[in-house]
Amino acid sequence: MGTRPKELAALLASVERQDAPAERVVVVGNGADPGPLPEWAEAVRTETNLGCPGGRNVAMRRLRSPATPDDAVDVIVELDDDGLLPHAGVFRLVRERFAAEPTLGVLAFRIADETGHTQRRHIPRLRATDPMKAGPVTHFLGGGHAFSVPMLEQIGDWPAEFFFGHEESDLSWRALDAGWTIRYEPDAVLQHPRTSPARHAVYYRNTARNRVWLARRRLPAVLVPVHLGVWAGLTLARTRSASGLRAWAGGFAEGVRTPCGERRPMRWSTVWRMTRLGRPPVV
Repeated sequence: MGTRPKELAALLASVERQDAPAERVVVVGNGADPGPLPEWAEAVRTETNLGCPGGRNVAMRRLRSPATPDDAVDVIVELDDDGLLPHAGVFRLVRERFAAEPTLGVLAFRIADETGHTQRRHIPRLRATDPMKAGPVTHFLGGGHAFSVPMLEQIGDWPAEFFFGHEESDLSWRALDAGWTIRYEPDAVLQHPRTSPARHAVYYRNTARNRVWLARRRLPAVLVPVHLGVWAGLTLARTRSASGLRAWAGGFAEGVRTPCGERRPMRWSTVWRMTRLGRPPVV
């Protein structure tokens, strides 16, 4: 966003400390002035707030449009401006993992707070209790991750129309359906303040609308009502806020009645692959 200058400065300092330097660094002021930056960082400012996925698309397109062939990159790391890299070897680890696995599309970082604790919701597995277990998963967290540029060229960018909420799932499902691997790497740590996603004013409405859009866009027709039914039941059981439930219901209705974008349902082989990985796309 460009509204956290102290946090951004700390993040950039941690980027500069990496023992495998970044080839290029782009900072997006998403509807705001990113402020003074080191000379090695490129600044891009958007006129309006494009949301999380829209702002990330701006940076990715800049990185994928090099001024010279020497500026071309094959892996893109995305980091939230209120996070930082507590260890100097993260970028080196990213390079090693992508070099060793040609089908690796997404490397998911471990999100940890100031004490080193990883919240349960930040572990990309169902019923997971061990945040240090690495391996293939079906999902990743948007705060810290790395993308294969060839993967992006094949499957496309973030779904900008989502603005906030479930954009990671949309990109994950497209990546898996195209045959790419998503790998959770707990040794690649992004330190991030302990927060709740419900702190955002648009959380309940966008979560509901985007979940419906996601199911309509990416699931085989027979699984759409199953997925939404399971998710609606869990939401009603877990949500204690009456105002939140009203916003959620409004978002659900919006997701049903509005265009969801291009429908490209995943193959049944992808459904089975996700099931074998421990997260069938009905949960």
